Amino acid sequence: MNNNNTNQKLYILTGGPGAGKTTLLNGLNDIGFITVAEEGRRIIKEQLSSHGNGLPWIDKGLFAKLMFDSSIKSFQKIVRISGNDPVFFDRGILDTIGYLKLEKLPVPEEMDITAREMMYNKNVFILPPWKEIYENDPERKQTLEVAEHTFECIYETYLEYGYHVIEVPKVTVEQRIRFILDHIERMQ
Repeated sequence: MNNNNTNQKLYILTGGPGAGKTTLLNGLNDIGFITVAEEGRRIIKEQLSSHGNGLPWIDKGLFAKLMFDSSIKSFQKIVRISGNDPVFFDRGILDTIGYLKLEKLPVPEEMDITAREMMYNKNVFILPPWKEIYENDPERKQTLEVAEHTFECIYETYLEYGYHVIEVPKVTVEQRIRFILDHIERMQ
């Protein structure tokens, strides 16, 4: 799948856990944008409820595969239905590769190939670690230190795949939304 005009409207919000991505995504959804929730959190909830092994604290490789497969399905579905409206993803396909690198697991060749074929807008919005808002919950067990390292791995992964990474400032949700929308407007 090539990076056509439709894919130019697909924007990624990424970063380490607990940086405010979901809150920002919800804010974008509240003002009428199409948004796609994070796959990892959904998978963790499903695996917990079914007593599955695809959890990052049980089987990191299986968790990565489930996350990657779900990200591909979400991408394909959105490409089919989105038209010319901007769509915001809470993480993208490359986040799984960043996770594998974080965990020092090999990146399967087919994942690498797919990630290079299924492209989003080249401008990726990354949210830095933010100690003041970081919280753990049943799906987020990482320490702030791991969240910071995750941020670094994801940042480097997106750069490696040719994306332009734009760091979103640590400001209110409304100000973050304005920052992103202003960037998108200037890029058009």
